[in-house]
Amino acid sequence: MATFSAEVYQNEFLPDGGSDVHAIVTVTCAGAGEAGHSGAGDAAEIVIVDTSGSMGADKIAAAQRAAEAALDQVLDGVWFAVIAGSHEARLAFPAEHGMVRMDSQARAAAKSAIGTFEPKGGTAMGTWLRLATEVFASVPGLAQKHAILLTDGINQHETAEQLSAAIAGAQGQFQCDCRGVGSDWQVAEVRRIATTLLGSVDLIASADRMAADFEKIMRQSMGRGVAAAFLRVWAPQGAQVLFVRQVSPTVDDLTARRTEVNALTSAYPTGSWGDEARDYHVAVRLAAKAVGQEQLAARVQLAIGPDVVAQGLVKALWSSDDTLTTRIDPAVAHYTGQAELAEAIQEGLAAKASGDTATATTKLGRAVQLAAETGNEEATTRLRKIVEIGDAATGKVQLKRSVDKLDEMALDTASTKTTRVKK
Repeated sequence: MATFSAEVYQNEFLPDGGSDVHAIVTVTCAGAGEAGHSGAGDAAEIVIVDTSGSMGADKIAAAQRAAEAALDQVLDGVWFAVIAGSHEARLAFPAEHGMVRMDSQARAAAKSAIGTFEPKGGTAMGTWLRLATEVFASVPGLAQKHAILLTDGINQHETAEQLSAAIAGAQGQFQCDCRGVGSDWQVAEVRRIATTLLGSVDLIASADRMAADFEKIMRQSMGRGVAAAFLRVWAPQGAQVLFVRQVSPTVDDLTARRTEVNALTSAYPTGSWGDEARDYHVAVRLAAKAVGQEQLAARVQLAIGPDVVAQGLVKALWSSDDTLTTRIDPAVAHYTGQAELAEAIQEGLAAKASGDTATATTKLGRAVQLAAETGNEEATTRLRKIVEIGDAATGKVQLKRSVDKLDEMALDTASTKTTRVKK
């Protein structure tokens, strides 16, 4: 049976007149078990493969191997289906609309269907998401629904409004990890799908790496025995929750996904869980109190259905001691920098793409500075491929004249990955 724990890292001391409280809440899960086998209901998986004409013979062959590798990781008894996507979506397996439970016979039949994929047609990812939503809905009572989506191109054969509507229709219906292969897809477009559907986005630079990545994604999904959980944040009367962000292992702002539990409590979706730890940054604005007073600023809980399985308390204490009130908790400082780092990278690359070299230089210079301050060596390594670093401490950089597009995309997709703070 899964067990959860929560730890709070903060400086609870506020100066006279101070109102904003920041805390990092670490939630840890152990003993999660396997998807669909933990008593929380059935699990289901859909593999969505881009079969548009741009995939070509080599990429479609690699995608077939990757889809087969993913299916090899799906546990017996888990519901599954395979979708082939072009300018329209086609249920490749099973033959009839719906899903089937995994067993050796179904696995072999699905692989046979995958073997018939041919690269033809255009790209309309919204149709893929709509079909996946319908297929998941065909099996009532599913507690855990997850998909892998692979593409190599831009969403050209439907309107932006149609894609947005499909993403909105899939939100809350299933989680989706997205992967782009090669350099002809748009990171921002695919990231929007992944983040809305509580999944990850990443670059597969070459087709020969596809199978290993799909195998890893599916193995991780099968290790998430907790189907769904919500982070609940209670704040006192008159307080305002400024934001709730996941900050590790990736940056993901959950604020806009708020649902109301009661007048003082909000809930934010966290998706399914395996044996792992995640860090959340919670910021609350209180009415200022007199020096010497204290207050519970927030009660942060992880809930599975109606049951609260972990809780951490965020406190506030007003003080006139500057040595106490001016301290910034190391965890709060670290993850504030990591969130700004992700934003600086994405804004810098967008400015570079639009030809605004001044803004690109400023933003990417700030990114270099933040990566150095927070010890994010992976980000620094990726940034070195885009800029010449003169002084990391001050963010002095120059844009490189010749940059491989794949290096830019790798920096963009990895921008939300964070390093954990040593607490």
